[in-house]
Amino acid sequence: MDVGSAVCEQAQRERIFQGAEDCMKELKAVILDYLSQTKLLQIGTTKNNKPWVATVWFAHDKDFNFYFISHRERRHSDELSENPNVAGTIVAPHTLGSGEKVVGLQFEGVAEEIEDEKELENALDVYYSRYPNADRIPHEQFHNGVACYVIHPKTLVLFDQVDYFDNPRHELKL
Repeated sequence: MDVGSAVCEQAQRERIFQGAEDCMKELKAVILDYLSQTKLLQIGTTKNNKPWVATVWFAHDKDFNFYFISHRERRHSDELSENPNVAGTIVAPHTLGSGEKVVGLQFEGVAEEIEDEKELENALDVYYSRYPNADRIPHEQFHNGVACYVIHPKTLVLFDQVDYFDNPRHELKL
């Protein structure tokens, strides 16, 4: 993965990108680059103290909002309606297997169904620009069983043994 210049030494020592504006900008750029290389997101939800993980196709914007489309009757959708707190991970395919250096992005945040028509239109623009060959879901289905969701991450953790082997964990608070 080409991530540009090396990360600030201070940020590497602290293992967190806070304070130095240039370091935060660089980490944001690194994360956005990584997101552009990935397509699937695993979202963790809970209901009645029972965890669940689902895999969804996702799109993102420059503000690190993650968008996905799902049926309302799916378990993760049902659980989001009762508990919007989520965690998840986004991992590009690793093809060599055990022993390969790991790169991945973890997050925690809040998810919600997009109900406002203008917000829905914007979210679908982001989503379909990422997947131009995807079948377009008729707009009326978003009122009859299909929903578009947005995840607002509060914390992102990039774990990158490829580019930052000596200090692979980098946290960004949003």
